[in-house]
Amino acid sequence: MLSRLNHSRLLRYAGLFTWGAVGLWLLNVWLDPAFVPPEPGEVLSLRILRWLAVYLVFGVVFWWITRSLGQRRPGFADHALLLVLTACAIGVSYFSGTGLGSILLMVLAGLLPWLLRLPVGVAWLIASNLATVPVFVNALDFPPMIGVLQSLLYLGFSSFVFVTALVARQQAEAREEQRRLNAELRATRALLGESVRVNERTRISRELHDLLGHHLTALSLNLEVAGHLAPEGRAREHVQQAHTLAKLLLTDVREAVSQLREGGAIDLAAALQPLSENVPSLDIHMDIETPLTLDDPERAHVLLRCTQEIITNTVRHANAHNLWIHARREGGNIVVDARDDGRGADALVAGNGLRGMRERLLQHGGDLRIETQSRPHPEAGFRLRLTLPASATLAASEGAIA
Repeated sequence: MLSRLNHSRLLRYAGLFTWGAVGLWLLNVWLDPAFVPPEPGEVLSLRILRWLAVYLVFGVVFWWITRSLGQRRPGFADHALLLVLTACAIGVSYFSGTGLGSILLMVLAGLLPWLLRLPVGVAWLIASNLATVPVFVNALDFPPMIGVLQSLLYLGFSSFVFVTALVARQQAEAREEQRRLNAELRATRALLGESVRVNERTRISRELHDLLGHHLTALSLNLEVAGHLAPEGRAREHVQQAHTLAKLLLTDVREAVSQLREGGAIDLAAALQPLSENVPSLDIHMDIETPLTLDDPERAHVLLRCTQEIITNTVRHANAHNLWIHARREGGNIVVDARDDGRGADALVAGNGLRGMRERLLQHGGDLRIETQSRPHPEAGFRLRLTLPASATLAASEGAIA
């Protein structure tokens, strides 16, 4: 169980625990009603209800906003919820007449590095803590200078939480980058192993064909001549038997060469499968036709890079939970269909990744088609269809027909 507590989950549970501890203020009110004396004309129960309302809203919003922290790109809704959290934290201090809201601002400080760019997060941190100065001055009757110093004191505590969360986010990003590079390395190693195997089989088949085949052909011709020149009798029979064996051996060599060439194909499943392993926050459903082989290592490398780019783009931009990748052979082409259940987009703006995929495919006679719909469309998500001729000969023939 402890192995599943990553940086973001620990931050979430620690924040919820701190939020719960702040709620112990109600216990003091219950044990000692004079703990919070009402102001003239003020109803104490109404004040407590207001405090309880903003306190509960803070907890609910914090629980919601941290449900998949670090696993998706923050959007406008996350920034709006940050504003709600800030207002609720200040409201807790205002309605309780204490510095409890500044403690909740420390909890908020742990979220800022995950949801905002660093300069914006620092500005938000400073502004939210300085916003508590009126609370200290008006609600707690602190002198203005003391109120400012009190806010700066809590700002120092919040800064420590902010920096800790920033380091945690950077470590999480570094770990994700390391995972991506390891997956790429394993996929490339598998592709390299397949390429080495294919090249070695091709080399052996050429050696058998060029050396043994040539010598056996010459031996068969010489034995045939010797059979005509040998006198009748046992000598001619032995020569003819040797000629027959030489022809059989030549046939066996040719069959062995054909088998070596036919088996010298790259298994795409072995090369693509490592890319789908251990991807956080994304379930990849990879369906690869069996067998799915390719003779050209360079084309296999193109498919490997394109598949890797699909997974990377889905993790970074799609805000998806599932990605389906289906690879199969259609005629002389290798076709890869990919779709996710992310947010999609009504207006597609192709970035460097998509342009690079299209350029790689076009260089080898392939094609890339993109379909996308934004929510709440029932077909929301991003869809890609990659088509790549299985060999350079097919690509050239299709180009000539076109």
